[in-house]
Amino acid sequence: MKSFFNAAGALALAFLASSTSALQMEQDVQTFQAPNWVRGARVTEKDSIPLTFYLKHDEVKKEAFDALFDKITNPKDALYGKYLTIDQITNLIGLSEADLSVVTSFLELNGVKEYKINRNNDQIRMTIPAKLAEKMFNTELYHYNHAEAVDLDLIRTGAPYHLPDSVAEKVSMVGEMVRLPRVDASSIQPASSNLRAGADPEFGACGLKCSGKTTPAVLQARYGYPSVSSVQKGNSMAVAEFQFQYYDDTDLTAFGDACGVAKTGVDTVYGGNLPGFCKGNRCVEALLDIEYINAVAQPIPLSVYYSTSYSILDWAQSVGDNTKAELVHSISYGNDEAQQTSTDYMYSVNTELQKLGARGLSVLVASGDQGAWGREEQDGNVFHPDFPASSPFITAVGGTDFLTASTIGDEKAWQYGGGGFSNTFDIPSWQADAVAQYQSQRGLPPSALWNSTGRGYPDVSALAGTQNGYCVSYNGDGSFAAVGGTSASCPVVAGIISILNNIRLSEGKAPLGFLNPWLYQNADAFYDVTNGNNQGDGNYGFPATSGWDAATGLGTPNFDVLKTRL
Repeated sequence: MKSFFNAAGALALAFLASSTSALQMEQDVQTFQAPNWVRGARVTEKDSIPLTFYLKHDEVKKEAFDALFDKITNPKDALYGKYLTIDQITNLIGLSEADLSVVTSFLELNGVKEYKINRNNDQIRMTIPAKLAEKMFNTELYHYNHAEAVDLDLIRTGAPYHLPDSVAEKVSMVGEMVRLPRVDASSIQPASSNLRAGADPEFGACGLKCSGKTTPAVLQARYGYPSVSSVQKGNSMAVAEFQFQYYDDTDLTAFGDACGVAKTGVDTVYGGNLPGFCKGNRCVEALLDIEYINAVAQPIPLSVYYSTSYSILDWAQSVGDNTKAELVHSISYGNDEAQQTSTDYMYSVNTELQKLGARGLSVLVASGDQGAWGREEQDGNVFHPDFPASSPFITAVGGTDFLTASTIGDEKAWQYGGGGFSNTFDIPSWQADAVAQYQSQRGLPPSALWNSTGRGYPDVSALAGTQNGYCVSYNGDGSFAAVGGTSASCPVVAGIISILNNIRLSEGKAPLGFLNPWLYQNADAFYDVTNGNNQGDGNYGFPATSGWDAATGLGTPNFDVLKTRL
């Protein structure tokens, strides 16, 4: 454990002891509930709660960091690929010992003696008694249980929380105090026993259990990526899993045997794994991620980051403190921007994602499976952009179907693929021309439904639709089913990026890192998708058009061209 206390801390302690003024944190959070979550009993003396203080950065230092980030992630800049170490990032934006002591003195004043400061000196983590947290934050804490996932029990506030003014000046937010995650399941279809008439043979490549479904052979035939014969030193990839999404070797082996995938396992696990939990269709999300990122990019080493509570901040901190963090990360989870997520929360996530990009790590996120309307559907009769897919510091991956079912060729936008424009983040410079071109066209949804000044997403896409769902072994016993969603397309694109990294590393180059400037500078390296839209179950959606669009992004990967742009 790490602790700071010096003369500056003593002065702060004396001030805090006499201060009674307090500031409400995350002031734009209006409600303390979420769909399918039921507030239960108030916390007792027996309960404890893990907390993370996310600290504010000096504005001048942060602006300088932003400018440097733009340079090292822009292929046209002389500093491209000159990525930073953890210590270099700390030196650029980490808080001083004096600033840290304002917060740590507050903790010690309240009897918190053990806490850990992260490697970037901008987060403080601890686990404390829940009743003490109520006192510290002048709030009420309750148990929240999910109506469907009965094993999920989270402690959250039932009212606003507060910090003394002097402490609030240093703190952006206290992580996971108010946020209740949405619990999602992938779209599962019964596996067909027969190939459709006229289907391309690759749809039968995994045998009768998968006939008519998207297989590794289908993906390789469409996107043209090669098999990896030799893994370059330092190359690696990872998937993030949450909310009891574990994996089991029985299913991974069954998938590998059926589809000819030699390397099916996981090399490193952070956060633990309970394979026995997977019986009864409980782990399809994780198994889908693992089976298909391995199918694309085997034998590149694969890690799994697991956390019971869905928290992108918690995940980002785990990766951020890992000196051996993997080069490519795939995340198949998300919420709407408006779903119990404060603006402070989203900007805190952005900073953590930006730090990962500055280190040369690529983060890809599924764009969502509810079309342009989002998880809140037509509530309020406006589109609901997804987060973190709308973050300007990740690569959002959307979804497509083949234009003709069971025929490898041109693609169309998947009706339910997430896409649109952020209500929180402005259009990034690397995307400005593409968004302007798209918004100048006719046939877009009524302007009252969406924000024309927001960051557009997705950035790219891959097969995700359910007309030829992905063949997945998923039930803890080697059973097979078809699964659809951007939870499938995201690990596929992540695997392709890992192969491209392998080529760069073999040539003595740095990894691709934050992808988007490079992607948009090479828009012609993707199969353009110009058919379909993402209206979901609503009346409107964004149409797929020539060039970038808010249904499929730049299109789907054309590996033969992409490899020439490295």
